[in-house]
Amino acid sequence: MTNNTILIVDDEIGIRELLSEILRDEGYHVALAENAEQARIWRNQTRPDLVLLDIWMPDTDGVTLLKEWANNGLLTMPVVVMSGHGTIATAVEATRIGAFGYLEKPVPLQKLLSTVAHALRGGQSKPSSTLTLSSLGKGTLIADLKKRLEQISNLKTPLLLTGEQGAGMELCARFLHRPNTPWIEPDTITSLTDTPFDLLEQARDGLLFLKEIGSSSELEQKGLLQMLGELDKYNVRLVCGTSMPLAELTAQGDYNPKLYEALSGLCINVPALRAHREDVPELANQILLDCIESGATPMQQFNTAALNALRNYDWPGNLMQLTGTVRSLALTCTGEEISADDVKQALATPAPLQSVPSAPLNTPLREARDLFEKSYFEKLIDHENGNMTRVAERAGLERTHLYRKLKLLGIRLRSH
Repeated sequence: MTNNTILIVDDEIGIRELLSEILRDEGYHVALAENAEQARIWRNQTRPDLVLLDIWMPDTDGVTLLKEWANNGLLTMPVVVMSGHGTIATAVEATRIGAFGYLEKPVPLQKLLSTVAHALRGGQSKPSSTLTLSSLGKGTLIADLKKRLEQISNLKTPLLLTGEQGAGMELCARFLHRPNTPWIEPDTITSLTDTPFDLLEQARDGLLFLKEIGSSSELEQKGLLQMLGELDKYNVRLVCGTSMPLAELTAQGDYNPKLYEALSGLCINVPALRAHREDVPELANQILLDCIESGATPMQQFNTAALNALRNYDWPGNLMQLTGTVRSLALTCTGEEISADDVKQALATPAPLQSVPSAPLNTPLREARDLFEKSYFEKLIDHENGNMTRVAERAGLERTHLYRKLKLLGIRLRSH
């Protein structure tokens, strides 16, 4: 018998009761939550040994709750996400945030028990990438990048990293981060508008990494300029990243010239992945190993043709896209070997969204709008393979608003 406590979070009572009965028969203590709010309350009071978390719930979806726990330092237990067929991309996103693994509904009994046992053996550990600056490659380009960063590692001057999105700017910033000091990487820089020094206080004696400053507003730029004058006071190393041409934006009057002058004094370019494609096979193997060691996927390996296919691809999304692709392959491939065909299928460009039919002209406006929206969302969900993050992005809606809209339209999500 074991005393491990498992929190089951699912809005469908039948699934909660079935999983609870199975796990209690195996000797586990079980707690139940029918929505994200109940799960929040439970987690705030105590730490379960494992969470089984449904991805699609009416109040707040599982991915949003997972991200919330991760951002608040509450993701200190393994979380296994559960969802229906066709939501692999969402599962990949969940593992990127910190989920331990993924179960597809209906969950087979043995798969449930083996995943639970594996996750509990992992304890507090959760999948985290072991990628470092050195992982980016051993070729001339990355060796030169590392040498440049080493040269400026002891300077206090703000550093501007330029390059395409996903090229590995965060790895460069982490290379400059001193152990046992704060690392602050805010999701957004909106706080620069009203409270620019709050971030400095959080990062005191450590490193503050602002991952994209090119799209900042006029007020955010003003706040960042104010912050630059206080770095010494807080003993903070500031590293900024941008994928946008700041020189051009400044010349066009869209970027603060004083801020650009202050940031461009120390600038290093991070090369795109396709510029050192010879490093892709080793990178892909490292990412796959991370997936295996985290327990999210069984033992797998790429065959030679698959590694060649990965190396020959141009990777417009760079390291971020490579990581997502490898994790998706690890989750979806059923055999022990990942083939070139698997890679080509994962990299295939999705067909454009088919047109949504119009309603007859004698239909009242409200009904016509509902018909249009229902058809639109059904096609969009199908087109994005159930990935509600991308559905929300393409529709321009916040997630909770999206779920409310789908419920009003009577669109039943495919997870149940």
